[in-house]
Amino acid sequence: MAMIAKKAGVGAGTIYRYFESKDVLIKDLFLELEAKITATIMDGYCDEKHMRERFIYLFDKLFRYFLANPLHFRFLEQYYHSPYGVALRRDKLLDKAREHDAFRELFEQGIRQQVLKDVPIFVLAAMTFSTIVALARDTILGLIQMDDALIMKSIEACWDGIKR
Repeated sequence: MAMIAKKAGVGAGTIYRYFESKDVLIKDLFLELEAKITATIMDGYCDEKHMRERFIYLFDKLFRYFLANPLHFRFLEQYYHSPYGVALRRDKLLDKAREHDAFRELFEQGIRQQVLKDVPIFVLAAMTFSTIVALARDTILGLIQMDDALIMKSIEACWDGIKR
């Protein structure tokens, strides 16, 4: 907290006025970023379209958000691999959070309608999110160059990997 206060140019006590603890600060930051991402990817989303189109739309928006916001991406990647994020990710995929999640709903519908492979949602999520996250990370690090065509081919390859 002292390091955060120093970077913010305030005393450590000031941060505790707004956040009870470091854990609360981290969780609140995550919730704020999650709300921004959700608003971004859901803008223009139509659940009436074919499943493949919705899949491509969601992952394209997510990937482009990551590229446009590399600091958000770094924080989220660390968060999801921390004890905070592991439990949250499990709860979201199992719908224990009882909130709207377009990705989970798409996977569930795809399995039910026999459009997607009949594997647990965790497998579908791993096969898609892991690829998108790795590509975003490597693009942000400058290891690969992704243009619009390659972004689309990559997302389509993820789709091809999970469709029946």
